[in-house]
Amino acid sequence: MAKKYIVRLTSDERSELEQLVNKGKIAAYKRINAEILLKADIGEKGPGWTDSKISEAFNVSIKTIERLRQRLVSISLEGALNRAKSIRKTQIKVDGEVQAHLIALSCGEAGQGRDRWTLRLLADQMVELEYVDSISHDRSRKVLKENEIKPWQKKEWCIPPGENAEFVCSMENVLEIYKKPYDEAHPVVCMDESSKQQIKEVREPIKTTPGQAERYDFEYERNGVSNLFIFFEPLKGWRHVEVTDHRTAIDWAYQVRDLVDRYYPKASLITLVMDNLNTHCGASLYKAFEPSEARRILERLDIQYTPKHGSWLNMAEIELSILSRQCLDRRIPDQELLRSEVEAWVEDRNAHSSSMNWQFRTEDSRIKLRRLYPTLDG
Repeated sequence: MAKKYIVRLTSDERSELEQLVNKGKIAAYKRINAEILLKADIGEKGPGWTDSKISEAFNVSIKTIERLRQRLVSISLEGALNRAKSIRKTQIKVDGEVQAHLIALSCGEAGQGRDRWTLRLLADQMVELEYVDSISHDRSRKVLKENEIKPWQKKEWCIPPGENAEFVCSMENVLEIYKKPYDEAHPVVCMDESSKQQIKEVREPIKTTPGQAERYDFEYERNGVSNLFIFFEPLKGWRHVEVTDHRTAIDWAYQVRDLVDRYYPKASLITLVMDNLNTHCGASLYKAFEPSEARRILERLDIQYTPKHGSWLNMAEIELSILSRQCLDRRIPDQELLRSEVEAWVEDRNAHSSSMNWQFRTEDSRIKLRRLYPTLDG
């Protein structure tokens, strides 16, 4: 490829560069730049080295040599000798087209061998693709910040399929339930479950002191896993969390029987909202109890499932997230302590009747999630 920027030094310029190279005290980067320009000179007194030969001789990249030649031609000899950082503001103007290229690039794949984009990687790629002659990583950051794009972040998410009638039907069923006013005889209860690994310390943590954060050792000892069942009535602000050894169909069945007989004995019908886990079904009751008992419990329940990949519609999942942040986000060594800490958290939340103000309505879903609704012909 023909060079776009040619180094052709005058006698005075060569003399100036040679004096710089022979000086005792000079910044290393400036000495290297001077030597590169001297070797790249194709004038009468210049050797006219190729970029590849210069790269091998001075252990610099081809791109660095190209940018040095560009600064010499576009700016001046002094501009070429100085660091590129000092001239970038005059060198690059990020207009709408450049911004569009940067945004599109950051929203794509980072390329083979890269998990995600970094600001420096984006800036280098913009130059390599010749969208700009040069751009700093800090300028890239400002452009992305202005457009609220963070390519270095990823989130795990339940992504439903597009245009799915089954999804939107289950979603609207749940949203309509959440619109109902409080009815003591017909409460709406959300149910979910999670697990917590018990972890023992192998060395005593150092407690917090003024000016010093708490410190704990990176090494730990695993001490089993417990399951947590949660029932949450959002309108009343009541919840119950049970810590168990397992999360089988039998365990779920016993928890549901307690819901019906212990916690809501006077309710004529309980609407139970939960996800589609295979143990969350009437069949689990028949695995745990006699048919007559299983049928008795089922007749007290109106079971409503959140759609697959739509567990965010379950308010019990949100309450579990609050429990995790406020209580469980630490090392808890055994089930006994786990149970007592969870009970204390539940007691405090129930004492304050901490409810949940659900704002997402069916009308909102038809606007914000319209891509999930089937498109009707005609």
